[in-house]
Amino acid sequence: MPKLPIYLDNNATTPTDPRVLDVMLPYFTEKFGNAASRHHAFGWTAEDAVDLAREQAASLIGASPEELIFTSGATESVNMALKGVFEAYRSKGNHIITLATEHSCVLDTCRYIERSGGKVTYLPVQPDGLLNIEMLRAAITAETILISVMYANNETGVIQPMEDIGRIAGEKSIIFHTDATQGAGKIPLNVDTGGIGLLSFSAHKLYGPKGAGALFVRRKNPRVRLTPLIEGGGHEKGLRSGTLNVPGIVGFGKACEVCLTQMEKDGQKLSLLRDKLESGLLEIPGTALNGNTHNRLPHVSNIRFAGLKGDLLMSAMPDLAISSGSACTSASPEPSHVLTAMGLSEEEARSSLRFSLGRFTEETDIDFAVNICRNAIESLRDSTKHS
Repeated sequence: MPKLPIYLDNNATTPTDPRVLDVMLPYFTEKFGNAASRHHAFGWTAEDAVDLAREQAASLIGASPEELIFTSGATESVNMALKGVFEAYRSKGNHIITLATEHSCVLDTCRYIERSGGKVTYLPVQPDGLLNIEMLRAAITAETILISVMYANNETGVIQPMEDIGRIAGEKSIIFHTDATQGAGKIPLNVDTGGIGLLSFSAHKLYGPKGAGALFVRRKNPRVRLTPLIEGGGHEKGLRSGTLNVPGIVGFGKACEVCLTQMEKDGQKLSLLRDKLESGLLEIPGTALNGNTHNRLPHVSNIRFAGLKGDLLMSAMPDLAISSGSACTSASPEPSHVLTAMGLSEEEARSSLRFSLGRFTEETDIDFAVNICRNAIESLRDSTKHS
């Protein structure tokens, strides 16, 4: 019998790995120095810890440590990337291209840029969630300064053709930003292979602490310039002023190191468990998988249950922690913008649920989850028949 409730909402957040917590704890107590205090041992110790974490996080994405700016998380990193490029390159152009299926932190930032005089093209996706590359190419204008495409979608797990996008951006001398929050630590990423100029990611999605994240900013071939969002003190090469969250950064670095060493092992385990979950759930009449079945993360399933409202089904399964979409928009009454952009009706989108497995998910959790779902669906459908 697994421990209840069963947690299958790892795309919302992951538990902190015990190995990560262990390295963080001393930096709350005896190693409490400010990394910007350059005149005594407490500051040196903190600075050395931040330097190590920068190396660890950079290694995860194939970057050099000097190209990594620490932030409070991916939302801040995305804001820094999009607003920073828009301000720094306004003399060249004011047009940004993104996808209709991006996370709200990208879409909301793009709307801010539109209110500030920028132009944004929100490209649709194909029914499987993938971008049409030729549509991207056709959307580019002489004013285009940035393409922002999520590496792997947070609701469906669909992985976009990053190398193709990067190649097009490079041909046109356009900066390419990717929100890699869900992909980093789960699948191999390399900023050079993808032609990526800016990359956002966050610690709490890869078994690190909340409140720590980073932005990769390419230094050469080509060098990317940003106008900083936050002034005051010149921290992080002047791009992100403010006292560094040393315990969080230390944990972030360690989490990246752990992911790098066991990514393949985790991926193999999770893809098997995901397939077992899907096999059990898709046997239920009226169920279907949303999104591409090949280009996707190993741990995510988005499944729709015909004739059932997702929120009603979730409320019937209190022992199962799943979601109907992004945690950042869970308060919104609207159906998933990702699924409707893929061509699903509002009713189909509202009947869809996301299952996201994690490092600590076990086979007994999957067996129990399938049984919980099956029983809840049968009960709800029976009550509908008799009402």
